[in-house]
Amino acid sequence: MPDHKRPIRIGGASGGFTDRVRAISRLASDPSVDAIVGDWLSENVMTGLGVGKEKRRQLEKERGEPLTFEEKVQNANYASTFLQCFELAIQDLKMNGAKLVVNAGASDTELLAQVVKKITGEKGWEMRTAWVEGDEVTDQFKSMVKEGHTFTNLCDGRTLEEWGFEPICAQAYLGSLGIAEALRQGADIVICGRVSDAASTIGLSAWWHGWKSKQFDELARALVAGHLIECSAFVTGGYYSGFKDLMREGRHLNLGFPIAEVEYTGECIVTKEKDAGGVVNTETVTSQLVYEISGPLYFNSDVVANLENAHLSQLSPDRVRVSGITGLPPPPTTRVGVTAHGGYQAEWHFYLVGLDMEEKVQWMEEQGRYAIGEDLIKRFSLLKFHLHGYTGLSDEVGQEGSTADFRIFAQGREKELFDGIKPDRFARRLYETVLQSCPGVSRSNDLRQTGSKPYFEYFVTLMPQSACRHRVHCLFGAGKAINVALPPMTKEYDPQRSYETEHPISLDAFGEAVLAPLGYIVLGRSGDKASDANVGFFVRHDDEWDWLKSFLTIDKLKDLLGKDWSGGRIDRFELRNLRAVHFLLKNHLDRGYNSGSGLDTLAKNLCEFLRSRRVLIPKRFLDRGKV
Repeated sequence: MPDHKRPIRIGGASGGFTDRVRAISRLASDPSVDAIVGDWLSENVMTGLGVGKEKRRQLEKERGEPLTFEEKVQNANYASTFLQCFELAIQDLKMNGAKLVVNAGASDTELLAQVVKKITGEKGWEMRTAWVEGDEVTDQFKSMVKEGHTFTNLCDGRTLEEWGFEPICAQAYLGSLGIAEALRQGADIVICGRVSDAASTIGLSAWWHGWKSKQFDELARALVAGHLIECSAFVTGGYYSGFKDLMREGRHLNLGFPIAEVEYTGECIVTKEKDAGGVVNTETVTSQLVYEISGPLYFNSDVVANLENAHLSQLSPDRVRVSGITGLPPPPTTRVGVTAHGGYQAEWHFYLVGLDMEEKVQWMEEQGRYAIGEDLIKRFSLLKFHLHGYTGLSDEVGQEGSTADFRIFAQGREKELFDGIKPDRFARRLYETVLQSCPGVSRSNDLRQTGSKPYFEYFVTLMPQSACRHRVHCLFGAGKAINVALPPMTKEYDPQRSYETEHPISLDAFGEAVLAPLGYIVLGRSGDKASDANVGFFVRHDDEWDWLKSFLTIDKLKDLLGKDWSGGRIDRFELRNLRAVHFLLKNHLDRGYNSGSGLDTLAKNLCEFLRSRRVLIPKRFLDRGKV
C-alpha cells in the first residue's frame, strides 16, 4: 500500500503520439518513480480514430457479425505508438513496480487493454490491467440532438444546426475518479480512452493519498501538477523561449522527462529524470503553466483550479515548487468533441524568388483564379492564396533562403473537384498556369498534395457529465465492472472575467525606449484548444512586470497581430506572481487542426511570431541583456 505521508513521484512519459519510443522505459527503470503517465492522443488523433471506429461498425453491420479479435487488432483505433513504448518498458515496470496510467485507448480502449493483457501474459507477467469506459458518447449525443437539445460551439458560438455537418462520432473528456477506483482495485496499468490531459496525475494522487472527491484544494493542485507534466519535455526545455541558454550549456539534446512529486496537500515539486538534458526552472514551469489555458480558472471534470495566485519557487537546480493553487467544485458538464466529414481538400505550391514580390503574388493569384474558373470556384467551400516565408531581399542569404512558398489551398464537399489531373479539375487547371507564370517561379516536385484528401470538421461543445457512462473494467480477479459516481458537488460558472491591468503606469515613466523585438526581454508560450488560440507572456524582473502589464493591453495585442487578427474576441488576464499576462484568442485558428487552412494549425508558432514584433522597450531593460 502507498505511504500517504510521502509524496508520490509521477513521471510524464509522453505528450503525444510522436514522443520518444523509450519514454516509459526510461522512467520505469528508476525505482524512485512510483507512477508514470502518458498521453498519446490529441484532438486530431481522436478524430481520425473515432471515424475509423464508426467505419468498422458499418462493416460489421454489413457482414452481420462482429470482426474477430485478430481482425480488430489489424484495424485498431487506438494509439499504436503507445504499444511501441510499452513493450520496451515491460521488464522495468515488472521489476520496479511503477503504476502506469495512459491516454491511449482512443476509440478502442477495451481492445487495447486486451492486447496489453495478452502481451504481458506472453512475457510471463500477469499484469493487472484495467480500462476506463465512458468517453464515447456518440449515441447519447445523437439522442440528445433528436430530443431537441441545443449544442453551441465553445469557440465560435454557432449551434449544431448552423454548423451544418452531420456528426459521425462524439468523444467526451472524463475525469480522474475512474482511474483512482481502478488503482484501488489493484490495477498495475489503467488504459483510458479520453480522460482530460491531467486526469491521470489527479487519479494517481487521489489514490496514493486517499483523497475524497470533495477535497477540491488537493485535487486542484494535482490538476496543475498534471498539467505541468502532461506534455513531457515542454516543462523541461521543449519550446522554451530561453532555449539559447540550454544550447550554450550543452543541455539541448535528450531533454529529460519531467517528474512531479505530489504531496499530501496536493502541492508539488517539479523536477526531471537524472542524467538527461534540459532544465526545470521557474521559466520553463511558467511556460507550461500558461500553455493551453483559457483564463484564471482551469476547468476539469473533477475540480476547477484557480490559477490567479499561483506561485513558483526555485528550490535547487531542476527543482521548482508550485504553490498558491486553490480548488472549486467542477461544472456539471464536460467538454465534448464532435467529428463530421467536412469534405475534401487539395493544395498547390509554387516557389517565388527575387524582385517585385508583391506584383508576382498578384500575377499568380489572378492567373490562378482565372485558370480555375468561376464554375469551379463556386463549388469550393474555401479557396485561399497564401505567401509563406517571404522576409524581403537580403544580401546575406543565398537563393534558397530568399525563396518563398506561394500556396493555393482549396476545400469542397465533392471529391470529384480534386480528382488528380482529370480535365476540368483543380489540379489540371492549375497545371495550365505553369508556362504562363511570372518570372522566377518553380513548382513543387511532389504533386501528391494536389489530389483529393478527406478532412474532418470538429465541433467542440459541452454535455452533462451524467450523460457519460463512466465505468471501470478490471481484467483481473473477478473481472468486475464498477460504476463511477458523478462528482458529489458541482457549480455553474459564468464566462471567465477578462480585464486590463488595474493600475497601469505611464510608459514614459520607464525612461528612454528603443525599438526592438518584444522577445528580447519577454518570454512566452502559445497553444491551441480546437480553433481557439492562447498565448502567455512573462518577464524576469519586477520592474519589467510593471511595464509589461501596462504595455500589453488587448489593443496592443491586436496591433502586434496586425493583419493576422481575425476580428474575434480576445480575453486577457494576469498571473501577478508569475509576472505573466495571458490572452485567449477566440476562434483564431480557422476551425483548428483538422480542417484549418493555415500553417500554424496548433498555434505553436504564434508566441514566437509575436515575440519577434518590434516595439518600444525601455533601454534599461535591454541593457541587462537579451533573452
